[in-house]
Amino acid sequence: MASICRAARQLSVASRRGVSPVANFSTYPAFIANAPATEVSKTSNGVRVASETAHGETATVGVWIDAGSRYETGKNNGAAHFLEHMAFKGTKTRSQRQLEMEIEQMGGHLNAYTSREQTVYYAKVFKNDVPKAVEILADILQNSELDEGAINRERDVILRESEEVNKQYEEVILDELHSTAFMGTGLGRTILGPDENIKNLSKADLQSYIKTHYTADRFVIAGAGAVDHNQLVDLTQKHFGGLAENGGANSGASQFEPAVFTGSDKRIRFDSMGEAHVALAFQGVSWTSEYSFPLMVMQTILGSWDRAGPSGRNVGSRLASEIADLELAHSFMTFNTCYKDTGLFGVYFVAPDNKLDDAMHYTLDNMVRLCHNVTDEEVARAKMQLRASMLMQLDSFSNVAEDIGRQMLTYGRRMSNAEMWARIDAISTEDVKKAANMVINDEDHALAALGPIFELPDYNWIRRRSFWHRY
Repeated sequence: MASICRAARQLSVASRRGVSPVANFSTYPAFIANAPATEVSKTSNGVRVASETAHGETATVGVWIDAGSRYETGKNNGAAHFLEHMAFKGTKTRSQRQLEMEIEQMGGHLNAYTSREQTVYYAKVFKNDVPKAVEILADILQNSELDEGAINRERDVILRESEEVNKQYEEVILDELHSTAFMGTGLGRTILGPDENIKNLSKADLQSYIKTHYTADRFVIAGAGAVDHNQLVDLTQKHFGGLAENGGANSGASQFEPAVFTGSDKRIRFDSMGEAHVALAFQGVSWTSEYSFPLMVMQTILGSWDRAGPSGRNVGSRLASEIADLELAHSFMTFNTCYKDTGLFGVYFVAPDNKLDDAMHYTLDNMVRLCHNVTDEEVARAKMQLRASMLMQLDSFSNVAEDIGRQMLTYGRRMSNAEMWARIDAISTEDVKKAANMVINDEDHALAALGPIFELPDYNWIRRRSFWHRY
C-alpha cells in the first residue's frame, strides 16, 4: 500500500506537468497493486542500496555504476569496457583461477557489461551465498590487480571482440548512427573504443578512470530475489564503505559532455552486400522527460516485423502490414533509446537494394502519421502491449535487479508496477500526437546506412518528408 501511495504522489506531480489524469489503482489486478515494494537505503559514504525481496532459493545482486563510454574522452575511449575485462583477471587477494573457482564452487554466475551511460557487474547465486557474492563484487571493483602482462594479453581479446562486433551489421549501424547524430560529443563514441586506443590504453589510464568515476555517489547496489534488505545494507557498508564519496579534485572530469544532436547522415556503400541496412532517427527525449512514456507508446504503435517470424502479414502495426504486403523489407524494428539528457527515436530496417526508395517512403509516412491521424484504437492496443512487455521483462530475478539498478541511476528511485501502469493508462491519443509533433514533425533527422544503398534517397528528400504537405 505504501508503494501505491508513493506512486500516487508522483503521479499528482506528473499531472501538474501536463500528463492526463490517471485511473484508480483499485481497478488494477492484485499482482500489480500488491507487488513487492522496493526498499531503498544509503550507506554513510553515499552508496545507494535498493532491493526487492521475493520467495525462492536464489538471488541476483549487482553493482550499477553511473559511468560508461560517454564519460570518457577521445584519449581514453574504451577504458570502461577494458576495465570490465580486467575485473575478472585477478585482484590483490585472489588470482584469476581462485576467483573462477570460488564462483564455480558456489554454483554461481558472475558477469558484467558496459553501455554508454552505465557499467554493471552482477552475480546470480543461492541465497546463502549473497554475502560472499557482495564481497567478491567489492574485491574485483576496488582491488583489481591490473597486471601489465594481463593488460597486454587482453588487448588481443578485445580487438577480436571488436572484429566480431563489426560483423554484426545491426551493432555497426547503431554505432554509426550515434557517431553522426552526436558527432563531436561523448555519446558519439563507441563502447569498445577505436583500435588505436585498445592498443595503447595503459595501466595509468585505467587507474585514472577508476579514481575519477568509481566513487560512492555513483554506485548503486541492487538485489532481487531471496535477499534481506538490511543484510544487503550491512554488507554494502562493510565492503564498499571505503569508497570515496565523490571524485574530489577530479569531480569536474567525472561529468559527461552535453549531447548535441546534429541532423546528418553517414552512408557506407558496399554494392557487393546482399541487402542494405538503414537506421533513421530523430532526436528523442531523456528518461525523465514528460514525453518518455508517450514515445514508448509510439514505438509500440510502429512496432517491428521480420519476414521469418510467425506472424507473417497478420500484424496490427500499419507500418508492418504495409512493409509485409508490398515486400519492402526483410525486417524492421522501431527503437526508442533514452539517455540522461537526450535520446534517439527511429526505425532500423534491412531491405533489398531496389526497394529502399519505397521502404523509406512508407516508413516516413507512418512516422509522420502519428502527428495527425493516429487512432484511439491504435493507442489502446499499444498501451496494452506496452504493459505486457514491461511485465514480461521482469520474469526473472536478474531482470528485476537490472530494472532496479537502471531506474535508481536514471530516476533516482524505482517506480512501482502500479505507477508504471498508471502512467501508461494516463496517455491519451492527444498525448501521442503532441509527442510525435515535438519529435518528428518538420524536424532534422540522423541516418546511417550500410550496403548497396545506391537507391536510398538523399538527405533533403528525407527531410522534406518529415512533414505532410497540405495541398
